[in-house]
Amino acid sequence: MSLIALDTSKCVRSLSRESACNKCEVLCPTAAIVVGTNPLPSINFSACVGCGACEAICPNEALSLDDFSATNFFFDFLEEEGNLISCRKNVPCIAALSVEHLISLAVLKKELLLDVGHCERCDIAHTCQPQIFKNVEEASYLLEAMQTEVSIRVEKLSFEANEEAKTSDRRTFLRSINLETIAQGRANFEQEVKKATDELIEHSLDKRDIALLKTKRIPQRRKLFFTAMKRVQKPAVFHTVDASEVSFTSQKSMNEALCTACQMCYRVCPTGALTSDVKNSKIDFDPFLCIKCGVCHEVCEPDALLLSEAYNTKEFFEPQVQNLISFAVRRCDECNLLFSTNKGEKLCYRCKTEEEEARELWGITDE
Repeated sequence: MSLIALDTSKCVRSLSRESACNKCEVLCPTAAIVVGTNPLPSINFSACVGCGACEAICPNEALSLDDFSATNFFFDFLEEEGNLISCRKNVPCIAALSVEHLISLAVLKKELLLDVGHCERCDIAHTCQPQIFKNVEEASYLLEAMQTEVSIRVEKLSFEANEEAKTSDRRTFLRSINLETIAQGRANFEQEVKKATDELIEHSLDKRDIALLKTKRIPQRRKLFFTAMKRVQKPAVFHTVDASEVSFTSQKSMNEALCTACQMCYRVCPTGALTSDVKNSKIDFDPFLCIKCGVCHEVCEPDALLLSEAYNTKEFFEPQVQNLISFAVRRCDECNLLFSTNKGEKLCYRCKTEEEEARELWGITDE
């Protein structure tokens, strides 16, 4: 049985305690993942069935299986002659493939055939099958908007592999033992112990994870998507689609009157979709790097950062960085340090906060 792992440095809930992301918990068919009072998800490893659906829906690829990699599958599948994807052939569950994977594979293979014939007798189909159809619907919608001639078909084929099971006797096993296999055997034993622990295991950030929080990393599926898009012929007209129908990226705008130049939105962005310059004089946005995790919106206290209601498919073919807002950079009258502002303040945020706290202590009001 597969073992799920959580990279806490990639989980968007690590970036902000205000994050409401619980996609993995909602989709998990066995309730093995729980988002409770602890900021990070807790996992019951013995309840996990290794379907991989949580890995596919996690916006930043924080979850992974020890015996299945969607990235490795991607390249292996491209080398195959066929176009069939089945839980009895090459994936633990079709839900383990994200919308981006489906679009990328469809573009490069020209056609995908998804076998859902085993779903009717599957114990996890109640959550995974609806997600499969949801992913296919979104992928097909975007492929049509991109004016491609590729397709994704879903059929009840009930594929069964004909490979004979390999057997080994005690003597073969003993001959295979060496230092490397002993170490691997120990690791496997520890994993089995972990899988047998029938309780929720909480996760926390260690020093290594904390150091990685500031690192901007692009998910592997987005890199594959970008590579696939380079092989798609640009349409004559770039269509605009309903942004609510796109789950993995977004376009944004900024309410300049509400923005306080606090800089938090681009500091917490895990992929670098939101950036600034050395002087912190602006906020730029690259839609192609956005993973729609929502953490930037959750840390924006005045709600100045807005999601656009439409998405232009031009971003798939000609990614363009957009300037959301520009700031004036001036020196603080109190500490003489540079700070960003769009409201003409004379004090930086720190000095302004200190002055407000001092006035409160002194009992001075603005009235």
